[in-house]
Amino acid sequence: MRLEFCPNYSIATEETMKLFTSDNAELMEVTGFKTEGNSLVVVGTIMGAMPTEAILSPAELRKAFGIVNIRIVFFIIKMLFSK
Repeated sequence: MRLEFCPNYSIATEETMKLFTSDNAELMEVTGFKTEGNSLVVVGTIMGAMPTEAILSPAELRKAFGIVNIRIVFFIIKMLFSK
C-alpha cells in the first residue's frame, strides 16, 4: 500500500473501503478522508456513480457515542482481527 499526503491534511491511498446494503449491493465506495476545519470529510462515490463528500462534525461524532453501546465497541474491535 502506497500512501501520499495531499493538501489540507488528507490521506490518499490505492485502497478503498466499500459499504454494502443488506442485499449485498454496493452502496458507497470510500476513497479517502480529509480534514476541513474541525470536521472530518469522507470522500467517495455513492452507488458507483455519484461522487460525494460526507462531512462529520464534532457534534455529530459525539452523538454517535450515544447510539453505540459497549457490545458494539467489542464487536468492532473483533472485526479488526477477522477476515
